[in-house]
Amino acid sequence: MTTFKVTVPASTANLGPGFDAFGMALSLYDVVEVQVTDTGLKVEVEDAGAGDVADVPTDESHLVVRAIRKTCAHLGVEPPGLHLRCLNAIPHARGLGSSAAAVVSGVAAGYALAGRKLDAFDALQLAAGFEGHADNAAASLLGGLVLAWCDGGKFHAERLTPHAAVRPVVAVPSGRSATATTRGLLPATVPHADAAHNAGRAALAVHALTAKPELLLAATEDRLHQDYRAPAYPASTELVATLRAHGVAAAVSGAGPTVLALTTGGILPPEVGVTGFDVLELPVDLTGVQVAAQ
Repeated sequence: MTTFKVTVPASTANLGPGFDAFGMALSLYDVVEVQVTDTGLKVEVEDAGAGDVADVPTDESHLVVRAIRKTCAHLGVEPPGLHLRCLNAIPHARGLGSSAAAVVSGVAAGYALAGRKLDAFDALQLAAGFEGHADNAAASLLGGLVLAWCDGGKFHAERLTPHAAVRPVVAVPSGRSATATTRGLLPATVPHADAAHNAGRAALAVHALTAKPELLLAATEDRLHQDYRAPAYPASTELVATLRAHGVAAAVSGAGPTVLALTTGGILPPEVGVTGFDVLELPVDLTGVQVAAQ
């Protein structure tokens, strides 16, 4: 392809107890329009990150461009020039996988530029290699619910289809969070009882998400990471606690500060205050990244 469009979904990670292991694709999309040109590089950015070159540069350091270059080199091709138009709907630094989505879109674009069908396993190695873990990248790549792990230096992911009754709702604050910062709040070790608790809840979460949503409140309990990160986003932590007190399976989305609520009705309880948050129902995306000729 010489002119094509890549559509990639946002993602939420962890889902409570599944730290660095669970991911789920959400129906909020970045779109990258790619055109092969005779020479040079031109990057246009609209919506999220537009005009902020510190956040979204428009040169070779742009994350989509870096992923394209890495994938093209891996596949043995080199486009003469590129014109990218990035239409960003996924908010940055909010825990909705914007970086992973950018990388996955670049990897998918690289395959299209090489005239190759996307190889899911190979693409996951390329995409997850940028962040060092595969939960968000696998979700944006495959869609649905993913269980991700790393074994022998190779990234793996198993895709599952969530129960049709699971209707994610996100509460997105205006404030940002940086994954590097929130990871720095995590301790080097945790009590054995907390590790055992999360192992049990993670196993239960797979069952709840795919077969028995009525168990989601118990299944999303976490002792491994959220309490340690709470000082980074007190308002989000308070909203999670309030929602859970009202029977809603809520957790911090990824590195935060967005709050994820796994509802079965697509709404939050009206008595729960959400001032300072934009609340969106985002159905699970079941297709993952898509490439189409233009």
